[in-house]
Amino acid sequence: MKILFITATRIGDAVLSSGLIAHFAKKYPGARFTIVCGAPAAPLFESVPGLERLIIINKLPLHTHWLRLWGMLATTSWDIACDLRGSAITSFLLTRNRIVGAHRDETVHRVIELGRLTNIEPWPSPTLWISDADRKVAKSLMPYDGAVLAIGPTANWGGKQWPPDRFAALALQVTAADGFLPGARIAVLGAASERSMAQPFLREIPSERLIDLIGQKLSIAAACIKHANLYVGNDSGLMHVAAAAGTLTLGLFGPSSEIRYGPWGRHCATVRTPKGFKEIVLADGFDHTSHQSLMEDLSIDTVYTALEKLNSKANNGGEGEPSERPA
Repeated sequence: MKILFITATRIGDAVLSSGLIAHFAKKYPGARFTIVCGAPAAPLFESVPGLERLIIINKLPLHTHWLRLWGMLATTSWDIACDLRGSAITSFLLTRNRIVGAHRDETVHRVIELGRLTNIEPWPSPTLWISDADRKVAKSLMPYDGAVLAIGPTANWGGKQWPPDRFAALALQVTAADGFLPGARIAVLGAASERSMAQPFLREIPSERLIDLIGQKLSIAAACIKHANLYVGNDSGLMHVAAAAGTLTLGLFGPSSEIRYGPWGRHCATVRTPKGFKEIVLADGFDHTSHQSLMEDLSIDTVYTALEKLNSKANNGGEGEPSERPA
């Protein structure tokens, strides 16, 4: 059984698609996978069972990257060719079963949309595959045996970024002597290129309390997040990684839709700005090219209360508010 799986460049979309790979691997034991994705998401798939080939696709002028990819794939007869990018490439491949990403339905969560596309129920929950080597590195980076609060203060667009100094104030409040995670260490995560975004956060956290994981390889970051008690962050790829890792996850939303892209799972919850997604993006003067935060009206108290509620439910044997939306 040979399965071709073409997924996203962005980390969040790639994570949300991972449940399909897990489903195919379970349904077809011994299947061999060729996975195509962008470079940022590639580390997520390095340890997929049955991985035969991991192809990183980089955009080329005139869309010639698709022609180059076709040249890599055309000599193989595929049992399943699943293209979530919605390109025409699978039409020019020999395959017994062709699955092509449909139009976007903004009214349902992406995981539900993927489940409907592939006729998979229950909906295919995102999955992480973490190697023993990455677990070992994560253990060396997080040797602390006590509680850890993980923070994702960055985002790929400034509009989705809650001010980093508020993340710092939140983290210090949660881990204070009278907080609900007293004495916990604070782990901060983000891409190496995002360190400047996180700098206002880093300045506020005492060095003896801080676990600086900015710039770690994505698969190692995932292994570290898995060891954390809680994760709170902006709508970003790392938020979806945290949810897939099974860590209690709170996602912060403003100019993006929690209905469509909330962290997936009953161990997850979301909190958003007082204004709804459409109120923000359809407002006069909205500029999608601006990197000014559109999250400033989300208060620290609101986020603290939501995070405390998520933690309390988990500790009392309950679950967070479900991120799954009904079909």
